[in-house]
Amino acid sequence: MRAIEISSYGSPEVLKLCEREQPVPGKGELLIKVHAAGVNRPDVLQRLGYYPVPPGASDLPGLEVAGEVVAGDLDGTGFDVGDSVCALVQGGGYAEYCVAPVGQCLPIPDGLSMLEAASLPETYFTVWSNVFDRAGLLSGETLLVQGGTSGIGVAAIQIARAMGNRVFATAGSEEKCRATEALGAERGINYKTEAFPEVVKELTAGKGVDVILDMVAGNYLPLEINTLADDGRLVIIALLGGAKSEIDLGQVLRRRLTITGSTLRPRSVEFKAKIALRLREYVWPLLKNKKIIPVIHHVFSLEQAAQAHAMMESGQHIGKIMLQLI
Repeated sequence: MRAIEISSYGSPEVLKLCEREQPVPGKGELLIKVHAAGVNRPDVLQRLGYYPVPPGASDLPGLEVAGEVVAGDLDGTGFDVGDSVCALVQGGGYAEYCVAPVGQCLPIPDGLSMLEAASLPETYFTVWSNVFDRAGLLSGETLLVQGGTSGIGVAAIQIARAMGNRVFATAGSEEKCRATEALGAERGINYKTEAFPEVVKELTAGKGVDVILDMVAGNYLPLEINTLADDGRLVIIALLGGAKSEIDLGQVLRRRLTITGSTLRPRSVEFKAKIALRLREYVWPLLKNKKIIPVIHHVFSLEQAAQAHAMMESGQHIGKIMLQLI
């Protein structure tokens, strides 16, 4: 099969088209003929050498795919050869064939194309696990999404808004701020020209927000603590601004704040399968009813993986960057 491998750590040009043996599905796995795959920030970090491949996972990049089931451990799964699925994987998505644990496979939501479906798993699993499970966002609460036009941001804004939450989002330009509002954010905040804690406090009558989804960390943390409401929860999913920060722990104590975080890739199949069930129950109907719409910024061919990574690193995209194989 054709695949994209990381020939060495470095710039996007280290992504090279290669020939690999088709993966062989094991117990509890399906073999998927890949029609489309998503490009995500962890893929870039892996290419740079900052995101180690978990033991037993494919060394090929790519954490989400959609395609056709062609083989695997099918008994009792509800899937059959020929079914269209999308899946969260630990690696190997940039290839013509990919194996995925059955529990991490989901049917394509009604009305969505393979390309649209492939844009869902990595971001939707991440958002649900962190915003709703870990941070416990409840209907009627407020959410601030940092990086509102990233793949994660676009998913978080739409899901939370559809679930009945007030949502605010930060972005780096007026165009991107307006894009977050079109997706359901009550207010897009330009972090280059506005102080987001002040804007949020004004919009919430001085209370602050109940949950912040943060992919920046670093020097954002003190600002985010000031932006949280009492009993607020800050959940960190990436460290684009750095891994260290100095914060006022007195506020954490006095106002009963929670600071938490997680990475999804190393978690067990069982953990991810539980998220898949909740997505199928709560989010897939919203996709079917068009209350949530996949947002795809640009589509590249498999051979153009390097250009896709360059676009990801430019930060100019609004929504998902995709690879289309079929």
